[in-house]
Amino acid sequence: MIKKQLFKITAKINKTVLPSFTKRNLDLSKASKLQLGIIAWRYFITKNAL
Repeated sequence: MIKKQLFKITAKINKTVLPSFTKRNLDLSKASKLQLGIIAWRYFITKNAL
């Protein structure tokens, strides 16, 4: 229960702090390693928060 709350809080922080690449129409084949890392991080947190 506490773990899920931690992921939900982290997801809210990610939403405000990290950039959204879907709004920028980023092509994944042209994304840099940093951008791919951010996408993976956001996916991991979102998946665990749900």
